[in-house]
Order: sequence, then C-alpha cells, then structure tokens
Amino acid sequence: MEWKEDMTDTWLTVKEVAQYLKLSPDLIYKLAQQGKIPASKVGTAWRFRREKIDQWMEAKEKRLGRPNR
Repeated sequence: MEWKEDMTDTWLTVKEVAQYLKLSPDLIYKLAQQGKIPASKVGTAWRFRREKIDQWMEAKEKRLGRPNR
C-alpha cells in the first residue's frame, strides 16, 4: 500500500510550523516548551499536528475578537 500525505492530518516540525505561521523557530520552541501551543515531544524533537495548529489559531482569533478569514 502506497502512503500518501494528507496535509489536513500531517505532523510538522518546528521549522515547518514556524514557516506556516510566519514566526521564528525560536518562538515556536518557546511556546512548545511552555505548553502554549499544541505539540508532542518525541525524544528530543517537537512535532505538531497541522489540524491542531489550525484549531489553536482559530481559537486565538475568536478570543481576540478578530473575524476569521
């Protein structure tokens, strides 16, 4: 069976999340270490589920009273 990447259910690296959110990798590390962004640690590496990052951003928009795109 061939594995096909589904971008709605992908695990991202710190660098990929930083690029996706247009933030620095250092800030993503800091947020992950503080438990302020949904993340999982596998050994020494942080991983982020894209769907959870999208939900987290939408929740932050709602709390700030900003309209969704």
